[in-house]
Amino acid sequence: MASPPKTTKKHHARLNNPFPRAVPTAAIRDGDAAPRLSFATTSKLAHAHDFPVGTRFRLRWDPSRGGEVSLSRVPPPPGDGGDGAAARRAMWETVPGVAFLSAASAATEADECRGSFALRDGRARLVPDRQHVDRIKASYRCDAAEAGPGGADLLRAAAFEPSDATRFPVLVMTGLVSAKKAGASPSPCTCCGLRAASRRARSAAAAAAGRPVLSARYWIVLEEKNDTQVAFSVKIGDYQWTCGHAADPAKSTPATATTTTGPRLHRPSLRLRLSGRVQRGTSEKTRLAPTPSREEASAALLPGPERAEERRPEEFNRVFLTYTSSRDERFFGFGEQFSRVEFKGKRVPVLVQEQGIGRGDQPITFAANLVSYRSGGNWSTTYAPSPFYMTSKMRSLYLEGYDYSIFDLTRPDRVQIQIYGNSVQGRILDGDSPTELLTSYTESTGRPPVLPRWITSGAVVGMQGGTDTVRRVWDQLKDYDVPVSAFWLQDWVGQRKTAIGSQLWWNWELDDAHYSGWKDLVVDLRSHGIRTMTYCNPCLVPMDEKPNTKRHLFEEAKRLGILVRDEAGEPYMMPNTAFDVAMLDFTNPEAHAWFKSIVLRGMVDHGVSGWMADFGEGLPLDARLHSGEDPVAAHNRYPELWARVNREFADEWKASRRSAAETAAEGGDDDDGLVFFVRSGFRESSRWAMLFWEGDQMVSWQANDGIKSSVVGLLSGGLSGFPLNHSDAGGYCTVDLPPFLRYRRSEELLLRWMEVNAFTVVFRTHEGNRPGSNCQFYSSGRTLAHFARCAKMYKAWEFYRARLVGEAARTGLPVARHLFLHYPTDERVQALTYQQFLVGTEMLVVPVMDKGRTAVTAYFPAGAGAWRHVWSGDEYGAGVQGGFEAQVEARVGYPAVFVRIGSPVGERFVSNLRDLKLL
Repeated sequence: MASPPKTTKKHHARLNNPFPRAVPTAAIRDGDAAPRLSFATTSKLAHAHDFPVGTRFRLRWDPSRGGEVSLSRVPPPPGDGGDGAAARRAMWETVPGVAFLSAASAATEADECRGSFALRDGRARLVPDRQHVDRIKASYRCDAAEAGPGGADLLRAAAFEPSDATRFPVLVMTGLVSAKKAGASPSPCTCCGLRAASRRARSAAAAAAGRPVLSARYWIVLEEKNDTQVAFSVKIGDYQWTCGHAADPAKSTPATATTTTGPRLHRPSLRLRLSGRVQRGTSEKTRLAPTPSREEASAALLPGPERAEERRPEEFNRVFLTYTSSRDERFFGFGEQFSRVEFKGKRVPVLVQEQGIGRGDQPITFAANLVSYRSGGNWSTTYAPSPFYMTSKMRSLYLEGYDYSIFDLTRPDRVQIQIYGNSVQGRILDGDSPTELLTSYTESTGRPPVLPRWITSGAVVGMQGGTDTVRRVWDQLKDYDVPVSAFWLQDWVGQRKTAIGSQLWWNWELDDAHYSGWKDLVVDLRSHGIRTMTYCNPCLVPMDEKPNTKRHLFEEAKRLGILVRDEAGEPYMMPNTAFDVAMLDFTNPEAHAWFKSIVLRGMVDHGVSGWMADFGEGLPLDARLHSGEDPVAAHNRYPELWARVNREFADEWKASRRSAAETAAEGGDDDDGLVFFVRSGFRESSRWAMLFWEGDQMVSWQANDGIKSSVVGLLSGGLSGFPLNHSDAGGYCTVDLPPFLRYRRSEELLLRWMEVNAFTVVFRTHEGNRPGSNCQFYSSGRTLAHFARCAKMYKAWEFYRARLVGEAARTGLPVARHLFLHYPTDERVQALTYQQFLVGTEMLVVPVMDKGRTAVTAYFPAGAGAWRHVWSGDEYGAGVQGGFEAQVEARVGYPAVFVRIGSPVGERFVSNLRDLKLL
């Protein structure tokens, strides 16, 4: 396991820097020069050559301009149709003469405060220098069965294990990567046997030798995984130190000697013991043993601090992948992002964490950072990032694994991915459209199940306050004929008052004093077709202060040893908002089983049909886990583990219900499934999560953390493989500190947010963290009438929503869609953020996103056909060539919604609006 980063806890400072250092910092660089690429000129690499990767792809090596490689699809055979343009397009290509693989070593530093994290490079020990390519070889199945330098040994050296499903040929590239020891002045080197009697002699020798260089052999494997994906993996091993002038493989003969254990490098006279076991040319593992006399000589020549540093074992803990991009290429994806949809020119960190309060919107970000370190977040902080993108040039790539990574898109001609680890795996995707790329991506990473129809049949009403309050509001909703699918009662466990408002007792048992008559309430709601939903998260707290606690789950979990531990082996108590919590360690199978049997089963036994599975983004970066895995990688993996335990229970419950019904010859109820929704996530969360929500937006009109950001998060998540998503109608985060800082939900903001969410997969309200400071849907007759109207708009396209939910489960395409998915060549579309979105392909929504506005500007892309405004019947686009925009009225209650002319979906939607008396 890699050493955890040096972590600085900043939970308890009263006042903090309101302008914290920007993260991420600049990538490790050796001056401004990119690491160079060199290659063996005495081999096949001296000439351009095509190498097959499976049957559908090829890698082209071109030694001109300093060497470059490109991956593309094999042209179809003659007569298969098409002009071959798509086949000639490079899916991935390198920058001529620039290393496409390089490595470095640096200390990792981290700041942590209440779910907010900042990782950065500390002091660099080794900076990237160059990459040398020795060999590129396509290995076939017959090669894998044979021993010898051209067959099985090369595959074993790359740690590649073929299976019956492997699509040969598999391509292997091998060579050296090297990095210079950091520092302004070169360090003395003893690998040439240099001994100096004086400081002057040592300096002269060091200047002649250059800085010491650590080199290692790499193996890059390219494998066709299916008709649209090429998997790549990078392994690094066989470390060796050399002096600077002897480190350039281009100036010496590359090592070609092999043994039964695989390719070995020429060993210099100085050897260094490594900190861990290093993968050699086979599955055999070995250590590089030191030569005592050389080690002693090295120590004798170095001054004190340098001497200790040079003796310290070293290996690479950063890997860089560098390849081309064009100046006009636009990048989409990277998970659920709240400030941007397109990322060219940015450095995008991929680290799960709290999204932040304000995220750059002022003055709230300043205030949040002042009282809690980094809690304001920034443009890139998010609960659910993903190391995936697709571009306007139809290029796409994603990383496997969970190491922290940064995608550097700041240079116009290239992409650089920095991985905090010593190996890389990922896939390069092939597709001619964004929908093809997204379908290919989600085929590997997972898609959600089809939701039970009950969750999408009406509004999910978010309430707090106990039984009497719920019944009173339910009576009001009946009076206004609001279609309701569920009451979501997050305070079923009881309320506690804290500095940030009304919060919950995190013990996950019913508080029957707060909800007296709970059973009758659940039965009465169900008799009217309304389900009951609740709340839980993966944390537990001591319950000494709550008088009516029946079961102390924290104490039980502590006794069973299923909590995340700190360095001392004790439960890791983490500050979270206003109290400390412990997290369940879901790398421990016993924690999975316990949570399902105690917490989730307990909820369902109380008549619950669904729940919010909150949090999941706060695993400490220096935690000790049952699995023993790297806590930084585990931090990114934890949201998937959290979703998985919930999904396993939901599936097991449904299977047991179906089995019981079948046994009784009663048949099953397809609409009787459980539903949970999550906010934290990573690349494969959709494999486990049934539904997402966007977390805690501010109750504001602002761009980075208000109503606008909710649309950005919806669309960016949809472009990243999270197809079923929604937000709290009206937002969540309320700050009410008169007269200085007041963020309270206004009536207008609530009404407009309801209009947006009436066109997402789930229409759910939330009272916010300070309900008394916010306008609520039940605040007045006007708000109740508007809530009823929006719920009926939502009801009117239920038939289409069910179809889109099924499509999401089959293809990964989202319900609410950025126009880029269907109009990718339109540059105006590429620049859209929150201004408008598609629902499927047949509906277009242009929401009001600014206070006081009663009209919007709608953009109709080229090739989109003609559209009809649902309220006025006005038509747009008929006979128009190219994209165009139009000003459209959008009074409160009449959001700008369009349906495609001639679409059966549009005709039925308008008919349903009429039947519901909305037209």
